[in-house]
This record gives sequence, C-alpha cells and structure tokens, in this order.
Amino acid sequence: MKKVTGIKSVDFKVVALGHGVVNWNGPTTLTGDGGKTVDNHTLPKLRGYTNLTGKIKEETGYKYKKEATDIDFKKTPLYISQNCIRHHLFKSQTFDLHYAKKSNLDQVLASSTGLIRGYVVPSSQNKRTSPLLLEDFVDQLGNGNFEQFGQAGERDSSSFYSKTTFGDTEYISYGSISIEQLQFISLDKKFDREAMEIKQGQGEIVAKQVQYFIQSLDSKLKPTAIFHENYVRGGTIFEEGENGILLNDDAVQALVEHTLSLVSELSIRQAKSYMYVDSITVDYNDSNKMMRIKRDESSISEIPESEYANYFYAK
Repeated sequence: MKKVTGIKSVDFKVVALGHGVVNWNGPTTLTGDGGKTVDNHTLPKLRGYTNLTGKIKEETGYKYKKEATDIDFKKTPLYISQNCIRHHLFKSQTFDLHYAKKSNLDQVLASSTGLIRGYVVPSSQNKRTSPLLLEDFVDQLGNGNFEQFGQAGERDSSSFYSKTTFGDTEYISYGSISIEQLQFISLDKKFDREAMEIKQGQGEIVAKQVQYFIQSLDSKLKPTAIFHENYVRGGTIFEEGENGILLNDDAVQALVEHTLSLVSELSIRQAKSYMYVDSITVDYNDSNKMMRIKRDESSISEIPESEYANYFYAK
C-alpha cells in the first residue's frame, strides 16, 4: 500500500486581544446575601466552572450553590466558544443556509460556507463536513471582577442584578485545516456524505462553479476542480469509489490562504466589549503529529516545504 505523503494539515496558533466579555453564558443560580438562592447574576463562559460547592444538605439532598465572588479565574478561565468564533468568521453567510434546498446547493458548494464552514441541509440530508477545526479562545490574563447593577425606577430587591465582568483580555487558541476533507467533495450517497444530489451531466457543471469561485479568491493561482464518477480513497481494499470533485494543489492553497485570512482578520464587537486577532502562526504540517504546534513550535514549517497530500485518485 502506497503511503500518503505531503502536507496533511495546516495547523495554526492564534493570539487575540480584547476587553470585556463577548460571549456570555447567561443567568446562573448562585447563593446571594443571607444564604438565599438568587438567579439574577450573569456569568460569562468559564472553562471548567460549576456553580455547585460540592456540599449536599443530607435531609433534602439539596446541592449548595457557590457565591458570585467564589471564582478563581486562573483555574476556570474566561473563554470564547468555537461556535461563537465560527459564527463570526462566516458572519456574512450566517443566514444563507435557511434558504438552502435541494435545487440550489450548487450555489452553497461554490462558497466559503460550502467549502470551509461545512453544512447540513435537514430536508435533503445533504451535508459537507467542515475541514476547519477550531478550539475555544481561552483567556490568559484572568482580569475578572464582580459588578453590581441597579435598574432605574423603584428600588426593591428585583431591581438589582449583578455580573461577572472582565477588563483587558488576551486569548490563545489553536486550529487546523484538514487537507483530506478540504480537497474532496462527495456527490454520492454511497458513503452517506453526499454534498448535493446531481443529475446526469451536472457534476462537470458544479465542478466548474466551484473552480470559478476558488479562482476568484486568488487570480495568481491556477485552481482546478475535476469531476469524476469514481474517486477512490487511497489504501482501500475493494477500490469502491464515489461521484465527486477533487481539487488540485492550487485550489487547496487558495482555500487555505482564504481561511487563514478570515482568521487573521477576525474581530468581534458585542455591546461594550470587543476582541480581535493580533497574530497567527502557521504550520504546514507534513508529519503524523497532529497539532504539533501546540507542543513544540520549534518543529513547525511556516512555509510549505512539500506538496499537499493526495488522498484520492480516479479509477
């Protein structure tokens, strides 16, 4: 069996800066003054945080809640969820999938959503797995504090509420673009990953649409998207393949650069808070060590030193 060689993934480390909370977790039940349970405290997303103390009232089984100030921001750091990050990366196409249906999926495929973000259309069960893996953005500074607020008007207990807020923030995150998932688009039900249903002769037309879109991302490259009725995954026993579209190295490179550009230019503004990406370090990873950039930055390749790995062939 021929071994797959070349760049298998493009991994990256992100450093982002900001101020305040851009990704809230919502109201959380805690213990207030006098030991009363309160529901008027709002918490941001905190990694590993629980509102329970671990103590239980033996007679009733009641689980005691923590107080709002009982937080160690180093042990349970602030984070921005990867779902929130993905939403803002592809914000311009956020609502487009509401209008996706069987008859117009060629337009979805020839877009950032179809090629990078991934999608599922429940009505037709068509889907494309995203080649982009993202981790949560985790704060390193821990500048959290407790704030009490009061609403205008009558001053009774219901007019007061509180929040855990943050000052300056600095986030670190990691991500990876899978070359195997990026370079091949299945147009076949056989292995339950059909991106869209095609009619006789439509595969070539869809491939051209995808190619034109990728070409628009970088006019200096020569991307190709080739349709074939039997693309086989390297190393299979029976060489059973699928209808699909295979992207060449230039097409993959254009999409990789486009994705890295989206990440490097990401900024989020939510009410009184914000976050923006300050720097991104890239590793064109041709090893078998997934996300080696997390463990040893001295071993990474910041420029491509080989061709992209090719996982599929036409038979």
